[in-house]
Amino acid sequence: MPPKGTRPVAQNRKARHDYDVLDTFECGIALQGSEVKSLRDGKVQLRDAYARAEGGEVWLYGVHVAPYAQATGFGAHEPDRKRKLLLHRREIDELDERTKQESLTLVPLSIYFKEGRAKVELALARGRKTYDKRHAIAERDAARDIERATARGRRGED
Repeated sequence: MPPKGTRPVAQNRKARHDYDVLDTFECGIALQGSEVKSLRDGKVQLRDAYARAEGGEVWLYGVHVAPYAQATGFGAHEPDRKRKLLLHRREIDELDERTKQESLTLVPLSIYFKEGRAKVELALARGRKTYDKRHAIAERDAARDIERATARGRRGED
């Protein structure tokens, strides 16, 4: 989840299902003006997005930011272009090293506005196998059942 005091724009809920999140980073994102307007309208999709560290920079791929309706011609932007993520040098080096050595993936979990600036919550994650996904669903359902039972017990039911 984005930090408190922020305004969420888009979430990648499928990422938490498909990946085990090991670590998260808050990144700035380099955008054009019409992209910021589209983000404020909530016209962004993170479904198949991923990030990659290349040449000392981190780039975000697969994020679809719909064109802003009032921006045409010169002011318009390419909806599926790669976007640069803004991180500290040591964070970029750490992400680059860990993705290469440990076979991890960089997945954006959410995009939100914090103090008027667009931010991306980037996760360092390991892909789950199908049986891991089933196991995670079973654990979540068991925890939900336990919570329901304890709530019923507190209310005096049963």
